[in-house]
Amino acid sequence: MPTIFSLPVAIPVAIIASALAMSLIVGVRYLIVSGAFDVATRAKYPGLYAGLTPQIRREIAWSLASALIYGVPAGVVAWGWQNRGWTMIYADIAAWPLWYAPVSVLLYLFAHDTWFYWTHRWMHAPRVFKLAHAVHHESRPPTAWAAMAFHPIEAITGAVIIPLLVFLIPIHIGALGLVLTIMTVMGVTNHMGWEVFPAFMWKGRLGGWLITASHHQRHHELYRGNYGLYFRFWDRLCGTDRGVGDFAKSHAKAARAQAGASRQPERGGAAVAARSGRDG
Repeated sequence: MPTIFSLPVAIPVAIIASALAMSLIVGVRYLIVSGAFDVATRAKYPGLYAGLTPQIRREIAWSLASALIYGVPAGVVAWGWQNRGWTMIYADIAAWPLWYAPVSVLLYLFAHDTWFYWTHRWMHAPRVFKLAHAVHHESRPPTAWAAMAFHPIEAITGAVIIPLLVFLIPIHIGALGLVLTIMTVMGVTNHMGWEVFPAFMWKGRLGGWLITASHHQRHHELYRGNYGLYFRFWDRLCGTDRGVGDFAKSHAKAARAQAGASRQPERGGAAVAARSGRDG
C-alpha cells in the first residue's frame, strides 16, 4: 500500500525541506565565521568597531535574509544530486584522476570570480546601484558581519553561480567543500577592516594577482574599481584595478576612540575625588 512518502507530493515537500535545511546551514555558518572574525578583530583592534553596533545589527539582518536566498538553489541541487543523480558532483575519488581535484577547485574559483566581477561591475551601474547594491555599501566602514549584507537582487546573483557550475564542471564533493570554505572565509576577511593574511599574499608578485582585504578595502573607499573576488585578473585586464587600500586612517581612529574610552574612567574618578575633597 503506498504511503505519503511514496507519492509524488512527497517530492516537493522533500525539496522544500532540503532548501530550508540548506538555508539554516548557510545562516549558521555565517554567524559562526563572522562571529569568530569579529572576536579576532576586537581582540587585535579593540576600538575598530566602536560605535558600529546599529550598523552591525543591520548587516546581520540583511545577511540572514541572504542566507535564506542562498540556501534555496543549493538545497534544490543537493536534493537532486542525492535522489536523482543530478549534477557532475562525484563522491568516488577514483572517478577522476587525483590531479584533477585541485584543478577543479581552481576552475571553480576562476569561474566564480569571473561571474562575480561582471555582476559586481553591473551592480555599480547607477540605477542598479541605487536599487540594490547600495545596501552593501551602506556599511561604512564594512565589518566582519558585512560579507552577506546584500539586497535580495544581489543575493540572487551570488546564490546561483555555484549551483550552476556543478552541472557544468565535474568536482569531488570534498573539493566542492573546499571551494565553499574559501568563498566564506574570503567573503568575511575581505570586509574586516584589517589584513589577516601575510604580506606576501597582498604585496609583491603574488599580491599583484590575489585579492585580500587590502584590495577590497580600496573598492569600499572609491566605490569604483577593484570588482573582483579572488583574483585581480579581470580588474587588471579591464583597467579597473585601483591598487590596495590603506587601513592606517581607520586604525588610527580606532586607537583614538579606545584611548578616549580608557581615559573616561580616570576623568570620572578624578571628578569624584575632587567632589569628595570639597565635601570634606
